[in-house]
Amino acid sequence: MLDLKVTIDNNSGFCFGVVYAIEMAEEILNEDNQLYCLGDIVHNDEEVKRLEDKGLQIITHQDLNRLANCKVLIRAHGEPPSTYEIALKNNIELIDASCPVVLKLQNRIKNSYDKSEKIYIYGKPGHAEIVGLLGQTQGNAVVFQDFAELDLAEMPEEVTLYSQTTKSTDKFYEIKAQLETAGKSVNANDTICRQVSNRDKELRSFAQNFDKIVFVAGTKSSNGKVLYNVCKDVNPNTYFISNATELDPRWFEQGESIGICGATSTPMWLMEEVKEVLSGI
Repeated sequence: MLDLKVTIDNNSGFCFGVVYAIEMAEEILNEDNQLYCLGDIVHNDEEVKRLEDKGLQIITHQDLNRLANCKVLIRAHGEPPSTYEIALKNNIELIDASCPVVLKLQNRIKNSYDKSEKIYIYGKPGHAEIVGLLGQTQGNAVVFQDFAELDLAEMPEEVTLYSQTTKSTDKFYEIKAQLETAGKSVNANDTICRQVSNRDKELRSFAQNFDKIVFVAGTKSSNGKVLYNVCKDVNPNTYFISNATELDPRWFEQGESIGICGATSTPMWLMEEVKEVLSGI
């Protein structure tokens, strides 16, 4: 036994939007034993499998077109208007678990689009949330991940700037400043979820207190990749795993202090499993 001192970060685990979606799914599954979900309910394979064992069935937008007279859950990322139109046409009951922060952002973007504003969204192209946001503009918005991607010569002089809710607050304001330095008039809308963005600072503080860090997240989680690198930056002895089976005892030495943390899509039960295994090494 290595007698490791293991601590789980209390600030890690699901954000409230994911908690809301999973609670809604479990409530229906307890009643009906079956529920369709449009896309992965959360970017964590272990949690998805747990819910699939209860009767959750993940479907694609192509599948949605073929379904009728059933219940379909909309996950926290939100959906474009076209999804609601298909559901109405096919007599599908939508269980809408869109995160309130995302819904508010969708409404703001729709209002900007209705005013014919030139909309730029700082976010990841193809991300589920971005697909829903673009739907509010009928695809007439520019999505970019970095200032260098923007063609300043082709940009209008006045732009309305939004952000995917899970992006970095510091990077958003950096991009705003860069645009203004380039002579653009920027109507900036800070739409970043603070529960998510604050994880950056909280993890920096947490990671420096331990000999080693075990970061738990799904490989599909964009948020997980970002936060893992935050930990790695503060504590080079940081290891990324998706579940307890990936732990390697050779990473650790006698009596070390180990911190366990994760993404906004990482369930607490999974981090507790990791702690249990570490405590037995």
